[in-house]
Amino acid sequence: MTGLKDISSVTVVGSGNVAEALAVAVAGTEGVELRGIAARNAERAARIAAMAGGVWSGPISDAAASDLYLIAVSDRSVAEVAAALPHRGGVAAHTAGSVAADVLRAAGWESCGVVYPFQTFTAGRRVDFSQVPLFVEGSDETTACLLEGFARRLSRTVFRASSEQRRAVHLTGVLACNFVNALYSMAADYLASRAALPVDVLHPIIMETARKAVALAHPRDGQTGPAVRNDRAVISRHEDMLAGEPLQRDIYRLLTEYIWETSRKI
Repeated sequence: MTGLKDISSVTVVGSGNVAEALAVAVAGTEGVELRGIAARNAERAARIAAMAGGVWSGPISDAAASDLYLIAVSDRSVAEVAAALPHRGGVAAHTAGSVAADVLRAAGWESCGVVYPFQTFTAGRRVDFSQVPLFVEGSDETTACLLEGFARRLSRTVFRASSEQRRAVHLTGVLACNFVNALYSMAADYLASRAALPVDVLHPIIMETARKAVALAHPRDGQTGPAVRNDRAVISRHEDMLAGEPLQRDIYRLLTEYIWETSRKI
């Protein structure tokens, strides 16, 4: 158990999109010093360091001693990277949604946990971190309190969550973000290839759908289209239009069935 009473210094470990967003957020947080960016990709780490105010960057083996090491790397690399850090005096927390907290214990960290930002991040795109829900877990109550206190400096929305709860949240993110964006891409590609129209045509309907999903009591309350009406003539015509693209047609059929079955239960 750490003797820390507060987290006042942070080293971000990693050089991906999450690491970039966290580094910029920490650098802009009053009362917390960003000690540097430690990563295997030196070029990318240096770019993030420059974005975060010109802090130190270097290899993981040279990571600066800090109260908190935020390990923002791929799921499969969390344990390896945690074990490679040269210090054990502070708290280590990974940022993965689907990785259990105890992997850090196995890597030699007594005080450890998770700070999981529930948002989609893209390199070079700034995110208002105060609006990002953060899910926190600690190896013990003292560590959990430290991580929760730190998280509340970054965001207005902080939850304590077990590894099981966090995995459920992560899955919903895949459904609500990754899968939905894949459907946007599918629609954009079809629009370009079959109608010779730009993706901009989709922007108003994408925005209104998102606004309704947030504004209504449940996203299902805003569901429209032929599947809700069970309009078999339109559905059949759409399936015929996708005859040359069997994967897209299968997706269309599965989603049509899901919408119809769930809308009947309202």
